Amino acid sequence: MSQLSPTPGGFPEDPATQFQQNPASPIQQTVPPPSQQTPLQAPPTTQEVLPNSTPQTVGDRKARIEFAPVGDPRVQADGRSTIKLSGQITDDKGQLINKDVMVTLTTTAGKFVGADQDKDQPGFQVRAIGGEFVATLQSEIKPQQVRIRAGVDKIKTRNRVRQLPPRAIGQPSIPYIGETDTTGESKPFPQQNDTSLFELIGNKPLEAYTQVEFTTYLRPSLVTGIINLRIGQRGTDYWGSRRDFLAPGESGGTQVDFYSAVFATGKVGDWLFTGAYNSQRPLNQDCEDRNRLFGGIQFCEQQYPVYGDSSTFTSTAPSIDSVYARFERSSSVPGAETDYLMWGDYNTQEFNRSSQLYTATSRQLHGFKANYNFGNLQVTGLYANNIEGFQRDTFVPNGTSGNYFLSKRLIVPGSEIVYVEAEEIQRPGTVRGREQLYRGQDYEIDYDRGTLLFRRPILATDFFPNFGGVTLVRRVVVTYQNEGGEDSKLYGGRLQYNLSNDLENKTFVAGSYLREDQGDQDFQLYGADFLVSLGNSGRIVGEFARSNSDLLTGQEVTGNAYRLEAFGNIGDRLSASAYYRGVEPNFANNATFSFAPGQTRYGASLLARVTDTTSFTVGYDLEENYGRSTGRIVDFFDLFNPQPQTRVGDRVSNELRTFRAGILQRIGNADASLEYVNRSRDDRVSDRFSGNASQLVSRLKLPLTQSLTFQAQNELNINGSDPLYPNRTTFGLDWKAFQGVTVRLAHQFYDDSELLRGNSFTTLDTIFDRKLAEDTAITGRYSVLSGFNGLQGQGAVGLDQGFRVAPGLKVNVGYQYIFRNIFNATAAGNRNEQYYAVGQTASSLGLFAGSVYSVGLEYTDNPDFKASTRFEYRDGDEGNNLVISAAASGKLSPALTALVRFQQAGEANVFLPTSAGIVSDGVRFQELGDTSNLRFGIAYRDPSNDKFNALLKYEWRQNFDSIPEAQLTGSTATGHVFSAEAIYAPNWRWEFYGKYALRNGVTYDGGNRYDGSVNLAQMRASYRLGYRTDLAVEGRWIGQNSNSGTDYDEFGIAVESGYYLTPDLRVGLGYSFGSVDDRDFTGYRSEGGFYVNISLKLNELLGGFGLQKPVPRQQQESEVGPTASRNGNSQSKLINRLRLSSAQNSPDKLVSRLKQTQPPVVEESKAELIKRLR
Repeated sequence: MSQLSPTPGGFPEDPATQFQQNPASPIQQTVPPPSQQTPLQAPPTTQEVLPNSTPQTVGDRKARIEFAPVGDPRVQADGRSTIKLSGQITDDKGQLINKDVMVTLTTTAGKFVGADQDKDQPGFQVRAIGGEFVATLQSEIKPQQVRIRAGVDKIKTRNRVRQLPPRAIGQPSIPYIGETDTTGESKPFPQQNDTSLFELIGNKPLEAYTQVEFTTYLRPSLVTGIINLRIGQRGTDYWGSRRDFLAPGESGGTQVDFYSAVFATGKVGDWLFTGAYNSQRPLNQDCEDRNRLFGGIQFCEQQYPVYGDSSTFTSTAPSIDSVYARFERSSSVPGAETDYLMWGDYNTQEFNRSSQLYTATSRQLHGFKANYNFGNLQVTGLYANNIEGFQRDTFVPNGTSGNYFLSKRLIVPGSEIVYVEAEEIQRPGTVRGREQLYRGQDYEIDYDRGTLLFRRPILATDFFPNFGGVTLVRRVVVTYQNEGGEDSKLYGGRLQYNLSNDLENKTFVAGSYLREDQGDQDFQLYGADFLVSLGNSGRIVGEFARSNSDLLTGQEVTGNAYRLEAFGNIGDRLSASAYYRGVEPNFANNATFSFAPGQTRYGASLLARVTDTTSFTVGYDLEENYGRSTGRIVDFFDLFNPQPQTRVGDRVSNELRTFRAGILQRIGNADASLEYVNRSRDDRVSDRFSGNASQLVSRLKLPLTQSLTFQAQNELNINGSDPLYPNRTTFGLDWKAFQGVTVRLAHQFYDDSELLRGNSFTTLDTIFDRKLAEDTAITGRYSVLSGFNGLQGQGAVGLDQGFRVAPGLKVNVGYQYIFRNIFNATAAGNRNEQYYAVGQTASSLGLFAGSVYSVGLEYTDNPDFKASTRFEYRDGDEGNNLVISAAASGKLSPALTALVRFQQAGEANVFLPTSAGIVSDGVRFQELGDTSNLRFGIAYRDPSNDKFNALLKYEWRQNFDSIPEAQLTGSTATGHVFSAEAIYAPNWRWEFYGKYALRNGVTYDGGNRYDGSVNLAQMRASYRLGYRTDLAVEGRWIGQNSNSGTDYDEFGIAVESGYYLTPDLRVGLGYSFGSVDDRDFTGYRSEGGFYVNISLKLNELLGGFGLQKPVPRQQQESEVGPTASRNGNSQSKLINRLRLSSAQNSPDKLVSRLKQTQPPVVEESKAELIKRLR
């Protein structure tokens, strides 16, 4: 490892640095001192170290971590360039610490390259030797601002007023490779409340942030594509789409078909252009006719479970229609976002800033979008077409992974966005946390049935999210489009004036407008927002929003929402927050956080550090609820016709005033607090909420060991009893299994009150810190070289969460027990027995009593073998659910890759309330039948010989199409699918291909059994007569039979010979014939005839765009030495000598020398020669 030196650069220069950095950057290739750092470089972080730190700390002194890029903080977004990062950990005297510690790095984009020192830990681990560490970040292909975090978990720091929580910065969220940065949203400004300041109390890792930029890569132009002209008999295009071959009514006469497809990218002036066009199909459409936003398929949808190939792909031109075009460039304004204009699939990150809550829009859309920076003024506009019905569903997880049904079926593929929100259980509208989940990484979705199956169980409740000790209820929020909705169009615009683009001082003021035309239900949303960042001293955010909606009844309603929040430090010993939030009853926005319409809250709180171990807190909060509550939305008819809007409930009008004052004391390693809380309620509709009550709230947080912490909280009424806050006691035990993973055992019980029956909760949960998983290379642990890539492996076997019990072996455990149902009324209205809520009505969902337990295992230590299994069982008042999953994959031999996975899951949230009044013998809506699936696949691909390759799969499915609407008939279905295909090329002239597939299904409906089978057989042989002439013949048979008599047979054959007039122009002549025997519908028909096919391969467009300039042959590879010497570093010299030796003796050069010195007696391929020489 390179060592830090006192030179300004800090590290020896990488010989390739001048190629890895942006050569056009005005920033010098040195690390400036802190006083001269650029706006893209974050200032070092200084925090205090407590005496209870681990032995690897620096004692009771200040620790300082400095972390910044080496040289230019900007690098080209080409997927290859790298940027070096360096850091130091020093004590209060500026001396490097003398202990070696592990540093965890995470990034919002790109991936770290090099050796991960501990692959079982989340994030990327580097070792700081003598207080110094280095890392290398590789760019991705998307230009963007990138935030990087460096944290040292072994050095604990005490957050004492001066340092604000890092989550208040408001930086871009975690993108996920393969999903095209699903929303690109920004983390929101934390919503303040009467207990927010408790988040400043406690220990956290020593950490620092820095920022780099991936700039637009103005690459040389590249064009590829094809133009094809076919003239032949109508309905005989065997090589085209199967639905056009022998199509009913498409026969007789001559047909001329023109087809073109092209992809182009390259520099156009100062802009990078990327475009694609396909005249025959949408760009995102695959061979299964799936056309989803941003493309891509899930593991459960792959034609074969494994392909024996670990390569990856990135969609650079996603579009659900036939055109994609994008012009982009990096803005000349430092720290500004990319300038671009485009047509295709996109997200709405510019309309989802950290300052936005009520005006935010988080959607997946298709159409036109543009963003441009006029100096500090950023202008964004968008237009979306092809939008179908937009729906927002919310449901409460029951502690299992699924299956969770949405309210709608036939979801528009790729349109969904999934969040898990945590809200105070008795305070609707108080969202304390929100986490986005990603398809493939976190869940699988069945678009036809409208079901979600998560990768891990999600418990319904959480305790001790911070030292404030509030009880939270988790809810899953899903927004999506469905095919049954009305087509609509969306228009939007935003003006944002950036006063500062610094990482720690982001400041702007903005206004936005959005309109969605939905026929009779138009929607408008507009408003203004601002964010003022004062570094580590504070943040201020403000927002105004106004919505205009047309209801199903034809009524037009308008509502406003307001927000003003501030959080900051006053000197060195005071921290304060103040907030105002108001939402009128008719305000609507389904594409943002959950909120409670008809609620106003405002208040303030103060935290004062009296001594180094004693703090005092005081706060006041007022909450007013008014308007109408939510009515019950789920009954018998809602199963068949769910509505996008809820029914109106009872009138609500009440007020709650809360005053709290307390003292927080540090006693040795323990944190203790005693707080007085007074709640005064006024119910203007009834007397059930009126009253005045006081409580004493005591808390204790006691570290028992370095990894084990005990927590306790008691809430004791001393003057009356609040109907929603009875006497309550909570105990918890946190075991930090390793960095970023905590196993928590907690128990809570409370007494009866006017509205609540006495109840108890018990939970055992594995908690995962997702900010340590920002490194997008985390999926690499699931890959097998020449077997499958990380995303495929994670989709098949990844649990992606757990604590390590052995190298590469992780365990995930969970348990929850709720003694009684929780359907009590709250200040915002009643809670109902329903399995989903639509729109902004999440507060109407309650909790069912029951128990759930789960255990999961994951093994990833062997580079050629990965495996996982999990078991979950729920026994609750609403029904039972069983989830079983087991998967294993790996290399059986260097050429053979196998994968097997079994999944079984019942319905997790489908039930009907007893008030629905359904009487139907033999029909249980609570039990749709478990959905089961077994997938097995083998791939044969010899890495040393590519003559023969083969794929095989078997799949068994049961109840794969069960939905609540179908349970009146009690139908079930079972299916078997087998397929195998192989390709054999004994030499360059011959190629043989064959495929066979069988699908068998059995359906029971109304007591009757229906059997059906479908067979597919296909053979092809091709022969090259020379370099210009080829000949191919292919035949295909498809047959279907069933016990209902719906038999079907289709046969097709085609013979074609082609001649290359030039390497890019081919003329083909062929004959195709086919017949169909459809005994149930159209009877027998056949067609055949000759055709001419002309194909032109595209290599360039007008003006030579895409034409590659030939590179002159070099006798020896170029070597660039170090730009600066660091006292004759022997390690650098050794690396350079090894590189020079490797370049001079590479197999390619050896082949070249042999060809020059020996006559070409026998023509031998380069690959065979290299193999023989080795």
